[in-house]
Amino acid sequence: MNDPIEKVSIIISKGSLEGVYPGLIMANGARAEGIEANLFFTFFGMEAILKKRQSHIKVATVGNPGMHMASVVGALPGMSALATHMMEQKMDKLDIPSIPEFVEMISDTGCGMYACQASVDLFGLKKDDFIEQVQDIISVGDFYAKAAGGEIIFT
Repeated sequence: MNDPIEKVSIIISKGSLEGVYPGLIMANGARAEGIEANLFFTFFGMEAILKKRQSHIKVATVGNPGMHMASVVGALPGMSALATHMMEQKMDKLDIPSIPEFVEMISDTGCGMYACQASVDLFGLKKDDFIEQVQDIISVGDFYAKAAGGEIIFT
């Protein structure tokens, strides 16, 4: 019999709606099961924790095979906004919180939230650019130290 999972560290690297939600859902599920959880936001995944961007994350309609449409159609003006609106309506009917609400809710459960130092440096960001739930900006080595003894999930 397998030992139960006691800790997960989830890496969120994509800045689209469908790139952010899986990590948030997994972290929320982990905390609901009493599992220690940390979220590490890197590269474009940091959109979910940036004050100016968190409420403006859209569905990726270009190059997304899950959209079941040609990329040229997904590139038409307004397609991303339309797909995002439709997805948000469906999620609202299922009582799935918005990204800002979800991040706050997960943080309130004790989930650790961290931004990647290398990505912060790459994009010229600083601590003040992030929402208050971000506990720190850490290196990959620091992330591995926090993840030690647990599972690492890359979404």
